[in-house]
Amino acid sequence: MPTTAGNRECRHALALLMNTASGDTPASPSRALQFAAMSPEHAQQRPSLQKLFLTGLLTLLPIWLTWVVVKFVFVLLSSISTPWVGPLSERIAEGFPDALGWFNALWVQNTIAMLATVLVILGVGVLTRRVIGQRLLGWFDAFIARVPLANIIYTSARKLLDILQTKPGSTQRVVLIDFPHRDMKSIGLVTRVLREEGSGRELAAVYVPTTPNPTSGYLEIVPVELLTPTDWTVDQAMSFIISGGAVAPETMPFTRAGDRV
Repeated sequence: MPTTAGNRECRHALALLMNTASGDTPASPSRALQFAAMSPEHAQQRPSLQKLFLTGLLTLLPIWLTWVVVKFVFVLLSSISTPWVGPLSERIAEGFPDALGWFNALWVQNTIAMLATVLVILGVGVLTRRVIGQRLLGWFDAFIARVPLANIIYTSARKLLDILQTKPGSTQRVVLIDFPHRDMKSIGLVTRVLREEGSGRELAAVYVPTTPNPTSGYLEIVPVELLTPTDWTVDQAMSFIISGGAVAPETMPFTRAGDRV
Protein backbone atom coordinates (compact mmCIF):
# COMPACT_ATOMS: atom_id res chain seq x y z
CA MET A 1 0.00 0.00 0.00
CA PRO A 2 2.68 2.61 0.75
CA THR A 3 4.27 1.86 -2.59
CA THR A 4 0.98 2.30 -4.48
CA ALA A 5 0.25 5.66 -2.73
CA GLY A 6 3.76 6.88 -3.51
CA ASN A 7 3.34 5.99 -7.17
CA ARG A 8 0.06 7.92 -7.30
CA GLU A 9 1.69 11.00 -5.82
CA CYS A 10 4.54 10.82 -8.32
CA ARG A 11 2.13 10.46 -11.26
CA HIS A 12 0.07 13.44 -9.99
CA ALA A 13 3.11 15.64 -9.65
CA LEU A 14 4.31 14.65 -13.13
CA ALA A 15 0.90 15.52 -14.59
CA LEU A 16 1.00 18.95 -12.98
CA LEU A 17 4.41 19.61 -14.46
CA MET A 18 3.27 18.56 -17.93
CA ASN A 19 0.12 20.73 -17.72
CA THR A 20 2.14 23.74 -16.58
CA ALA A 21 4.56 23.29 -19.44
CA SER A 22 1.70 23.05 -21.95
CA GLY A 23 -0.02 26.16 -20.51
CA ASP A 24 -3.21 24.45 -19.28
CA THR A 25 -2.90 25.56 -15.65
CA PRO A 26 -3.80 29.13 -14.66
CA ALA A 27 -0.97 31.55 -14.05
CA SER A 28 0.14 32.13 -10.50
CA PRO A 29 -0.66 35.46 -8.77
CA SER A 30 2.95 36.61 -8.99
CA ARG A 31 3.03 35.80 -12.71
CA ALA A 32 -0.26 37.68 -13.26
CA LEU A 33 1.21 40.73 -11.55
CA GLN A 34 4.21 40.59 -13.85
CA PHE A 35 1.94 40.53 -16.91
CA ALA A 36 -0.09 43.43 -15.50
CA ALA A 37 3.06 45.46 -14.91
CA MET A 38 3.98 44.98 -18.56
CA SER A 39 0.51 45.98 -19.84
CA PRO A 40 0.05 49.17 -21.91
CA GLU A 41 -2.26 50.71 -19.28
CA HIS A 42 0.54 50.57 -16.71
CA ALA A 43 3.03 52.00 -19.20
CA GLN A 44 0.73 54.98 -19.74
CA GLN A 45 0.82 55.83 -16.00
CA ARG A 46 4.44 56.99 -16.13
CA PRO A 47 3.78 60.18 -18.17
CA SER A 48 0.81 60.98 -15.92
CA LEU A 49 3.05 60.85 -12.86
CA GLN A 50 5.48 63.21 -14.56
CA LYS A 51 2.65 65.58 -15.42
CA LEU A 52 1.41 65.48 -11.85
CA PHE A 53 4.91 66.25 -10.58
CA LEU A 54 5.35 69.16 -13.00
CA THR A 55 1.89 70.48 -12.14
CA GLY A 56 2.70 70.42 -8.46
CA LEU A 57 6.09 72.01 -9.06
CA LEU A 58 4.63 74.82 -11.17
CA THR A 59 1.96 75.38 -8.52
CA LEU A 60 4.46 75.64 -5.66
CA LEU A 61 7.03 77.71 -7.55
CA PRO A 62 5.09 81.04 -7.40
CA ILE A 63 4.36 80.42 -3.72
CA TRP A 64 8.04 79.80 -3.07
CA LEU A 65 9.10 82.92 -4.99
CA THR A 66 6.54 84.98 -3.09
CA TRP A 67 7.88 83.62 0.18
CA VAL A 68 11.46 84.44 -0.82
CA VAL A 69 10.54 88.03 -1.70
CA VAL A 70 8.43 88.52 1.44
CA LYS A 71 11.16 87.03 3.60
CA PHE A 72 13.77 89.29 1.99
CA VAL A 73 11.64 92.40 2.60
CA PHE A 74 10.86 91.24 6.16
CA VAL A 75 14.53 90.68 6.99
CA LEU A 76 15.54 93.94 5.32
CA LEU A 77 12.98 96.02 7.20
CA SER A 78 13.56 94.30 10.53
CA SER A 79 17.35 94.60 10.31
CA ILE A 80 17.08 98.41 10.20
CA SER A 81 15.50 98.67 13.66
CA THR A 82 16.95 95.52 15.25
CA PRO A 83 19.97 97.28 16.89
CA TRP A 84 17.72 99.25 19.24
CA VAL A 85 14.67 96.97 19.34
CA GLY A 86 16.74 93.99 20.58
CA PRO A 87 18.13 95.61 23.76
CA LEU A 88 14.77 97.26 24.47
CA SER A 89 12.93 93.93 24.23
CA GLU A 90 15.46 92.26 26.50
CA ARG A 91 14.99 94.96 29.14
CA ILE A 92 11.22 94.62 28.98
CA ALA A 93 11.47 90.82 29.30
CA GLU A 94 13.85 91.12 32.28
CA GLY A 95 11.66 93.71 34.00
CA PHE A 96 8.47 91.66 33.62
CA PRO A 97 9.61 88.04 33.26
CA ASP A 98 6.21 86.51 34.08
CA ALA A 99 3.96 88.69 31.94
CA LEU A 100 6.24 89.87 29.14
CA GLY A 101 8.96 87.26 29.07
CA TRP A 102 8.00 86.35 25.51
CA PHE A 103 9.35 89.75 24.39
CA ASN A 104 12.79 88.17 24.40
CA ALA A 105 11.87 85.75 21.59
CA LEU A 106 13.70 86.36 18.34
CA TRP A 107 10.59 86.37 16.13
CA VAL A 108 8.95 88.94 18.41
CA GLN A 109 11.98 91.21 18.14
CA ASN A 110 12.05 90.87 14.35
CA THR A 111 8.33 91.60 14.08
CA ILE A 112 8.57 94.68 16.29
CA ALA A 113 11.61 95.88 14.34
CA MET A 114 9.78 95.49 11.03
CA LEU A 115 6.70 97.32 12.30
CA ALA A 116 8.88 100.08 13.70
CA THR A 117 10.63 100.49 10.35
CA VAL A 118 7.30 100.61 8.50
CA LEU A 119 6.01 103.27 10.93
CA VAL A 120 9.16 105.32 10.42
CA ILE A 121 8.74 105.13 6.62
CA LEU A 122 5.09 106.20 6.91
CA GLY A 123 6.09 109.00 9.25
CA VAL A 124 8.69 110.26 6.78
CA GLY A 125 6.07 110.18 4.02
CA VAL A 126 3.63 112.23 6.10
CA LEU A 127 6.35 114.64 7.20
CA THR A 128 7.62 115.16 3.64
CA ARG A 129 4.21 116.45 2.57
CA ARG A 130 4.40 119.25 5.12
CA VAL A 131 6.45 122.43 5.06
CA ILE A 132 8.70 121.42 7.92
CA GLY A 133 9.39 118.12 6.17
CA GLN A 134 10.36 119.91 2.98
CA ARG A 135 12.79 122.09 4.94
CA LEU A 136 14.35 119.09 6.67
CA LEU A 137 14.68 117.32 3.34
CA GLY A 138 16.35 120.40 1.85
CA TRP A 139 18.87 120.49 4.70
CA PHE A 140 19.55 116.79 4.23
CA ASP A 141 20.07 117.27 0.48
CA ALA A 142 22.52 120.10 1.18
CA PHE A 143 24.40 117.92 3.66
CA ILE A 144 24.61 114.94 1.28
CA ALA A 145 25.79 117.24 -1.54
CA ARG A 146 28.96 117.94 0.47
CA VAL A 147 29.83 114.25 0.92
CA PRO A 148 32.18 113.31 -1.95
CA LEU A 149 30.87 109.86 -3.01
CA ALA A 150 27.41 109.84 -1.47
CA ASN A 151 26.32 112.97 -3.34
CA ILE A 152 26.67 111.24 -6.73
CA ILE A 153 24.70 108.15 -5.69
CA TYR A 154 22.00 110.05 -3.79
CA THR A 155 21.53 112.76 -6.42
CA SER A 156 21.34 110.26 -9.29
CA ALA A 157 18.85 108.02 -7.51
CA ARG A 158 16.74 110.99 -6.44
CA LYS A 159 16.59 112.42 -9.96
CA LEU A 160 15.75 109.02 -11.46
CA LEU A 161 12.82 108.53 -9.09
CA ASP A 162 11.57 112.06 -9.71
CA ILE A 163 11.85 111.63 -13.49
CA LEU A 164 9.91 108.36 -13.53
CA GLN A 165 6.95 110.12 -11.89
CA THR A 166 6.53 112.65 -14.70
CA LYS A 167 6.00 112.44 -18.46
CA PRO A 168 9.18 113.12 -20.46
CA GLY A 169 7.98 115.93 -22.71
CA SER A 170 7.06 114.92 -26.26
CA THR A 171 7.17 111.12 -25.85
CA GLN A 172 5.72 108.44 -23.61
CA ARG A 173 7.51 107.18 -20.53
CA VAL A 174 7.31 103.48 -21.41
CA VAL A 175 8.48 102.70 -24.93
CA LEU A 176 9.78 99.85 -27.07
CA ILE A 177 13.16 100.08 -28.74
CA ASP A 178 14.83 97.95 -31.41
CA PHE A 179 17.12 95.92 -29.17
CA PRO A 180 19.20 93.88 -29.78
CA HIS A 181 18.17 94.30 -33.46
CA ARG A 182 15.32 95.69 -35.57
CA ASP A 183 13.11 92.60 -35.50
CA MET A 184 13.19 92.34 -31.70
CA LYS A 185 11.86 94.79 -29.12
CA SER A 186 12.79 95.58 -25.53
CA ILE A 187 10.86 97.49 -22.89
CA GLY A 188 12.50 100.80 -22.07
CA LEU A 189 11.88 103.76 -19.79
CA VAL A 190 12.59 107.19 -21.22
CA THR A 191 14.50 109.11 -18.54
CA ARG A 192 15.25 112.25 -20.55
CA VAL A 193 14.88 113.80 -24.00
CA LEU A 194 18.00 115.46 -25.41
CA ARG A 195 18.86 117.23 -28.67
CA GLU A 196 21.64 116.35 -31.04
CA GLU A 197 24.30 119.01 -31.30
CA GLY A 198 24.12 120.88 -34.59
CA SER A 199 20.99 119.29 -36.10
CA GLY A 200 18.69 119.68 -33.10
CA ARG A 201 17.40 116.12 -33.60
CA GLU A 202 15.54 114.79 -30.55
CA LEU A 203 17.28 111.93 -28.77
CA ALA A 204 15.91 109.90 -25.89
CA ALA A 205 17.89 108.45 -23.03
CA VAL A 206 16.22 105.05 -22.56
CA TYR A 207 16.86 102.79 -19.59
CA VAL A 208 16.33 99.12 -20.53
CA PRO A 209 15.76 97.02 -17.38
CA THR A 210 16.67 93.35 -17.27
CA THR A 211 14.44 90.44 -16.26
CA PRO A 212 13.68 89.57 -13.48
CA ASN A 213 15.80 92.19 -11.70
CA PRO A 214 14.89 95.62 -13.08
CA THR A 215 17.52 97.39 -10.96
CA SER A 216 20.16 96.36 -13.50
CA GLY A 217 19.99 97.12 -17.19
CA TYR A 218 21.33 99.14 -20.10
CA LEU A 219 21.29 102.80 -21.04
CA GLU A 220 20.60 103.45 -24.73
CA ILE A 221 20.56 106.75 -26.64
CA VAL A 222 17.82 106.38 -29.27
CA PRO A 223 16.37 108.91 -31.74
CA VAL A 224 12.83 109.74 -30.72
CA GLU A 225 11.41 108.81 -34.15
CA LEU A 226 12.78 105.28 -33.72
CA LEU A 227 10.86 104.71 -30.48
CA THR A 228 7.64 102.70 -30.37
CA PRO A 229 5.42 104.47 -27.82
CA THR A 230 3.07 102.54 -25.56
CA ASP A 231 0.19 103.49 -23.30
CA TRP A 232 1.58 101.42 -20.43
CA THR A 233 2.26 102.85 -17.01
CA VAL A 234 5.56 102.35 -15.23
CA ASP A 235 3.87 99.85 -12.87
CA GLN A 236 2.60 97.80 -15.81
CA ALA A 237 6.05 97.81 -17.39
CA MET A 238 7.68 96.70 -14.15
CA SER A 239 5.15 93.89 -13.70
CA PHE A 240 5.82 92.77 -17.27
CA ILE A 241 9.60 92.77 -16.70
CA ILE A 242 9.64 91.12 -13.27
CA SER A 243 7.20 88.37 -14.32
CA GLY A 244 9.14 87.60 -17.48
CA GLY A 245 6.21 88.67 -19.66
CA ALA A 246 3.60 86.57 -17.82
CA VAL A 247 1.77 89.64 -16.50
CA ALA A 248 0.94 91.87 -19.46
CA PRO A 249 -1.98 93.53 -21.25
CA GLU A 250 -3.71 91.56 -23.98
CA THR A 251 -2.33 93.75 -26.78
CA MET A 252 0.78 95.85 -27.26
CA PRO A 253 2.26 97.94 -30.10
CA PHE A 254 5.20 96.49 -31.97
CA THR A 255 5.61 98.34 -35.27
CA ARG A 256 6.83 101.91 -35.16
CA ALA A 257 4.25 104.52 -36.17
CA GLY A 258 6.34 105.61 -39.17
CA ASP A 259 6.59 102.04 -40.47
CA ARG A 260 2.88 101.23 -40.34
CA VAL A 261 1.10 100.97 -43.69
